[in-house]
Amino acid sequence: MITVFGTGTGAPLSPDPALSSAGLVVGGRRHLDAAEALLAAGAERVVLGPLAPALDSVERYIENEKGQGVAVLASGDPGFFGIVRALAERFGPAALDVRPGVSSVATAFARVALPWDDAAVVSAHGRDLRTAVNVCRTYPKTAVLTGPGAGPAELGAELAHRGADRVLVVASRLGDPEHESLERVTPSEAAARDWGDAVSVVLCLDEKRALAPVRTLAGPGRPPARWALDESEFAHRDSMITKFEVRALALARLGPRPGDLVWDVGAGSGSVAVECARFGAAAVAVEKTVDGVARIRDNAAAHGVDVRVVHGAAPTVLSDLADPDAVFIGGGGRELTAIVTACARRTRRSVVVAVAAVDRVGAVRDALGAAGFVSDGVLLQSSRLAPLPGDVSRLAAANPVFLVWGVRPDTESATSVDFLERRSS
Repeated sequence: MITVFGTGTGAPLSPDPALSSAGLVVGGRRHLDAAEALLAAGAERVVLGPLAPALDSVERYIENEKGQGVAVLASGDPGFFGIVRALAERFGPAALDVRPGVSSVATAFARVALPWDDAAVVSAHGRDLRTAVNVCRTYPKTAVLTGPGAGPAELGAELAHRGADRVLVVASRLGDPEHESLERVTPSEAAARDWGDAVSVVLCLDEKRALAPVRTLAGPGRPPARWALDESEFAHRDSMITKFEVRALALARLGPRPGDLVWDVGAGSGSVAVECARFGAAAVAVEKTVDGVARIRDNAAAHGVDVRVVHGAAPTVLSDLADPDAVFIGGGGRELTAIVTACARRTRRSVVVAVAAVDRVGAVRDALGAAGFVSDGVLLQSSRLAPLPGDVSRLAAANPVFLVWGVRPDTESATSVDFLERRSS
């Protein structure tokens, strides 16, 4: 039997027969030192570094076992982004006896007296930091499990560069009564510090929205019950808005998810950016008109989402933005081909373009193909019910729109995995 003890952010380990009789004990150096008095004198010790060699040691020991068990020491709750997954995959859940402690996430939120049933939790330990950055930009309350090269300084630098209005709470040495600390800093302040290797977790907060209503389902928010919202639900100018029929298919091809970054270029009212943000993606709306910028901000506020608005003309203004997972292009005029080319060179997954003029469809497809995308498209023609005198209806035709999209090969089934399902390396 492999007994997994969670320790480090809760009460210290207590004497336990599974610990004192273990012939092999695996754990980080500080965990082994803290448990030294509770271990059998002859127990073999393995300092946990790279995971694979430690698992190999456990396997060799079990194969030659002489009645003694294995004890594994881990921080907090080892089933929460912890070693339980790797052990269960290697040895099977039936071989494990897990004794969880209090996770660093739960402890950090307790220290700042905030509930966390509505928080997003993302691991940047051994993962691409961009996912954590995008989640922090999207949600008002996020816990980030850090790692080498993905600590408070790196997270703060990215958030500061992207203009995210957040407060970081850096929790270090949680559970150590003499050295535990929690510091509230701005992203810029976090970026300017060397935080060492004692950071337990970083909370990223929009403090104006940190207290949400009572929840029934844990997590940062359920997917929206409706999408492709009616145009009447957005402020717009002279019907200059992506119609809901077009928006429905565009959203299906964009596939916005938590951890993604989506650009809405030529955003107009920002309806596509707002809808992507409602699905949990970090959204950037690019708009060249001053009144359009204000309108997008109002629409984002009205729908309770955080959309970063960039004022300027594409493609020039795109150069300072982080590379997106998906892009919607709803405007561009004479610069459309150049915009599609610039976006396609940088997007990781898909580009979706709404085109009113048939003459430009070929150029859009050529630009997508030149960037290595597989393209397709459809002409959308719809007629809506409209009232007539006498309590009857007619069909009112909307202007036809070409929707052209390109997908980078091998990304439809192997895209950036949802942040809650990312596994440790």
